Amino acid sequence: MKRPVTPRPSLGLRARLLFAFALLCVVTAAAVAGAIYVEARNAILERAQDAAVQAMRSRLQALYPLPNPAPDAGELGEIARTVAEGNNDAVAVYHERRSPAGPRQPCLPFGGPCRQGLDPGMIPKGLRREVADGNIAWQRVVWQDGPHLIIGTPLLIVEGDRPTRASGIEVYMMHSLAPEQRSIDRLAIFAWLIGGAALAFAVVLALLAARGVLRPAHELGRAARLLGQGELRTRIAVRGSDELADVAHTFNATAAELERHVKQLREMEADARRFVADVSHELRTPLAALAAVADVLEEEAAELPEAAGRAARLVSQETLNLTALVNDLIEISRFDSGVAALALNEVDVAELVRATLRTRGWSEQVHTELPAAVTARLDPRRVDVILANLVGNALRHGEPPVSVRLSADPHWIALEVRDHGPGLDGAVLPHVFDRFYKASTARARSEGSGLGLAIARENARLHRGDLSVTNAPDGGAIFALRLPRRAHDPDGGPE
Repeated sequence: MKRPVTPRPSLGLRARLLFAFALLCVVTAAAVAGAIYVEARNAILERAQDAAVQAMRSRLQALYPLPNPAPDAGELGEIARTVAEGNNDAVAVYHERRSPAGPRQPCLPFGGPCRQGLDPGMIPKGLRREVADGNIAWQRVVWQDGPHLIIGTPLLIVEGDRPTRASGIEVYMMHSLAPEQRSIDRLAIFAWLIGGAALAFAVVLALLAARGVLRPAHELGRAARLLGQGELRTRIAVRGSDELADVAHTFNATAAELERHVKQLREMEADARRFVADVSHELRTPLAALAAVADVLEEEAAELPEAAGRAARLVSQETLNLTALVNDLIEISRFDSGVAALALNEVDVAELVRATLRTRGWSEQVHTELPAAVTARLDPRRVDVILANLVGNALRHGEPPVSVRLSADPHWIALEVRDHGPGLDGAVLPHVFDRFYKASTARARSEGSGLGLAIARENARLHRGDLSVTNAPDGGAIFALRLPRRAHDPDGGPE
């Protein structure tokens, strides 16, 4: 057995527009700001790096010619101090010898960390190898107090025409990149601010766009609901010439065409109803004459030859059937034209049911459960028509026993007419009260007009009640009539 598929919740159009605009803005702002940030950061760092390298080279020029190619610790310290002018740290290294350790640097403001001067152990090994190979090299590193640039270079010995050779002295300078880092941080904050402003601007644009899109959509939805409720003159105001305006034009054209077709159908239906009503009324006079003649023929049928007698009885029966059909057509045409009304009286419902059965000779065939003292303000003639149709159908098409059961509460009465036949087929149930519908699969072929149950339901609805049908679990059909105990005539007067 497959489990029912639960539809996933979907965001509304406004939320989707906001999400799309915000996502587009975030992606675009992140891409643009990120690219600008990376380029600016690289440019700032490269500019600081080039300036530091150039400054170090300038200071190194003051050391040539080297006074001693094999300096001691004091001379190495003098070399380091020459290179480390300003706030930079420097260390000079000659084989296992190094310049004396620099003074401890002051702590950063607001209680930040303190650091020692540059120590050879702080220099990356790759940078030292590069310098040992006779090249000037630099590398950015991060210590506890921020980013720094370490620049290393070997000192060379130049002697007249002799080839330049390495002296073995290596000088390393550490330049703080804190100012540049602060510039980069300000740039990042500025990028975030721009991104936030762009996001807010995108949300505003999304709200405006959603308003521009949703307003016509809401108007279209409202107009569609009104059209579905029968307001066929509903139209939408057309604004502009975009796709939404095309939708409005299409809706208006469709509504106009629908109004035209419905008007034609209503006119055709009204003509058909008038035709049926007129024909029915016109047939009453000749039918009355035919019925009189048929009565005479039926009385004389026993004295006629056998074939003529059968024909006379057949004419009499068919005249009665035709008269019943015409009466039903007249009755249904009165419902269609809205002239049917109630003649209300305070009646004993149980006695009304007994009278219906007694008048038609069904008292012995129908079992009743009719509690006493159940009164209601009803139209007795119309309730009699309903009961006659229901009980007559049960007797003709069902199987005994047929029962009528009455129940009531302070506001409603309920009458159930049940038989114990095969019941109604599932395909028949939705059409039982349709006009001219005859169930031939579960019931015997109907001899009536096919309007009896339709008239019965119209009479129930005229009382502001209802008539329904179900199949009993143990077989048979149950017709349930439910009527208010205090019915009100919609037209405010008797029929």
